[in-house]
Amino acid sequence: MDTAQLLVTAGGAGLIALVVWFFFFAPHRVAAAVAGTGGVQQVDITVKGGYSPDVIEVERGRLVQLNFYRAEDNSCSEELLLPDFQIRRELPPFQTTAIELLPRQPGRYEFTCGMHMLRGSLVVK
Repeated sequence: MDTAQLLVTAGGAGLIALVVWFFFFAPHRVAAAVAGTGGVQQVDITVKGGYSPDVIEVERGRLVQLNFYRAEDNSCSEELLLPDFQIRRELPPFQTTAIELLPRQPGRYEFTCGMHMLRGSLVVK
Protein backbone atom coordinates (compact mmCIF):
# COMPACT_ATOMS: atom_id res chain seq x y z
CA MET A 1 0.00 0.00 0.00
CA ASP A 2 1.19 3.47 -0.77
CA THR A 3 0.67 6.56 1.38
CA ALA A 4 -2.54 7.69 -0.35
CA GLN A 5 -4.19 4.30 0.18
CA LEU A 6 -3.18 4.30 3.85
CA LEU A 7 -4.63 7.78 4.36
CA VAL A 8 -7.92 6.87 2.65
CA THR A 9 -8.20 3.65 4.68
CA ALA A 10 -7.44 5.44 7.96
CA GLY A 11 -9.92 8.22 7.12
CA GLY A 12 -12.63 5.69 6.29
CA ALA A 13 -12.02 3.77 9.52
CA GLY A 14 -12.21 7.04 11.47
CA LEU A 15 -15.52 7.99 9.87
CA ILE A 16 -16.97 4.54 10.58
CA ALA A 17 -15.93 4.88 14.24
CA LEU A 18 -17.58 8.33 14.40
CA VAL A 19 -20.86 7.01 12.98
CA VAL A 20 -20.89 4.05 15.40
CA TRP A 21 -20.23 6.36 18.35
CA PHE A 22 -22.91 8.84 17.26
CA PHE A 23 -25.67 6.26 16.85
CA PHE A 24 -24.83 3.90 19.72
CA PHE A 25 -22.63 5.55 22.36
CA ALA A 26 -23.26 9.31 22.31
CA PRO A 27 -24.59 10.69 25.62
CA HIS A 28 -28.36 11.08 25.83
CA ARG A 29 -30.18 14.16 27.05
CA VAL A 30 -32.78 13.03 29.62
CA ALA A 31 -35.78 15.09 30.76
CA ALA A 32 -38.55 14.28 33.21
CA ALA A 33 -42.02 15.49 32.29
CA VAL A 34 -43.37 18.41 34.28
CA ALA A 35 -47.01 18.33 35.42
CA GLY A 36 -48.81 21.32 33.97
CA THR A 37 -52.41 22.49 34.17
CA GLY A 38 -54.84 19.69 34.86
CA GLY A 39 -52.03 17.31 35.83
CA VAL A 40 -50.97 16.77 32.22
CA GLN A 41 -47.28 15.82 31.98
CA GLN A 42 -45.59 18.12 29.46
CA VAL A 43 -42.21 18.09 27.77
CA ASP A 44 -40.84 20.47 25.13
CA ILE A 45 -38.66 18.73 22.54
CA THR A 46 -36.57 20.50 19.92
CA VAL A 47 -36.10 18.72 16.60
CA LYS A 48 -32.87 19.81 14.90
CA GLY A 49 -30.56 17.09 13.65
CA GLY A 50 -32.01 14.90 16.40
CA TYR A 51 -34.35 15.18 19.36
CA SER A 52 -33.37 17.27 22.37
CA PRO A 53 -33.99 15.90 24.90
CA ASP A 54 -33.99 12.43 23.40
CA VAL A 55 -35.02 10.47 26.52
CA ILE A 56 -38.29 11.51 28.18
CA GLU A 57 -39.33 10.11 31.57
CA VAL A 58 -43.05 10.09 32.44
CA GLU A 59 -45.40 8.43 34.92
CA ARG A 60 -47.78 5.76 33.68
CA GLY A 61 -51.51 6.31 33.81
CA ARG A 62 -51.26 10.10 33.39
CA LEU A 63 -51.84 12.04 30.19
CA VAL A 64 -48.62 13.14 28.44
CA GLN A 65 -48.24 16.07 26.05
CA LEU A 66 -45.08 16.08 23.95
CA ASN A 67 -44.48 19.46 22.30
CA PHE A 68 -42.19 18.95 19.30
CA TYR A 69 -40.69 22.19 17.93
CA ARG A 70 -39.08 21.50 14.56
CA ALA A 71 -36.28 24.06 14.27
CA GLU A 72 -35.23 23.03 10.74
CA ASP A 73 -36.59 22.13 7.34
CA ASN A 74 -34.51 18.98 6.82
CA SER A 75 -36.69 16.37 5.10
CA CYS A 76 -35.63 13.61 7.52
CA SER A 77 -37.33 15.31 10.48
CA GLU A 78 -40.64 16.09 8.78
CA GLU A 79 -42.41 13.02 10.18
CA LEU A 80 -42.64 11.60 13.70
CA LEU A 81 -43.43 7.96 14.45
CA LEU A 82 -44.48 6.52 17.82
CA PRO A 83 -45.36 3.00 16.68
CA ASP A 84 -46.30 1.60 20.12
CA PHE A 85 -49.02 4.27 20.36
CA GLN A 86 -50.02 4.09 16.66
CA ILE A 87 -49.02 7.73 16.17
CA ARG A 88 -47.67 9.15 12.90
CA ARG A 89 -47.56 12.94 12.59
CA GLU A 90 -46.17 15.50 10.21
CA LEU A 91 -43.97 18.09 11.93
CA PRO A 92 -44.17 21.41 10.04
CA PRO A 93 -40.87 23.34 10.03
CA PHE A 94 -40.46 26.14 12.57
CA GLN A 95 -43.72 25.22 14.34
CA THR A 96 -44.68 23.34 17.50
CA THR A 97 -46.76 20.19 17.17
CA ALA A 98 -48.41 18.88 20.35
CA ILE A 99 -48.89 15.13 20.64
CA GLU A 100 -50.96 13.71 23.48
CA LEU A 101 -50.91 10.11 24.64
CA LEU A 102 -51.79 8.06 27.69
CA PRO A 103 -49.09 5.50 28.63
CA ARG A 104 -50.76 2.65 30.51
CA GLN A 105 -47.84 0.23 30.90
CA PRO A 106 -44.32 0.86 32.20
CA GLY A 107 -41.54 0.36 29.69
CA ARG A 108 -39.35 2.04 27.08
CA TYR A 109 -41.09 3.21 23.90
CA GLU A 110 -39.05 4.39 20.93
CA PHE A 111 -39.94 7.33 18.69
CA THR A 112 -38.22 8.05 15.39
CA CYS A 113 -38.35 10.19 12.30
CA GLY A 114 -39.97 8.73 9.20
CA MET A 115 -36.58 7.48 7.97
CA HIS A 116 -35.68 5.93 11.37
CA MET A 117 -32.47 7.98 11.51
CA LEU A 118 -33.42 10.31 14.39
CA ARG A 119 -34.28 8.39 17.55
CA GLY A 120 -35.64 9.05 21.00
CA SER A 121 -37.27 7.16 23.86
CA LEU A 122 -40.26 7.63 26.10
CA VAL A 123 -39.54 5.91 29.44
CA VAL A 124 -42.74 5.16 31.36
CA LYS A 125 -42.26 4.49 35.08
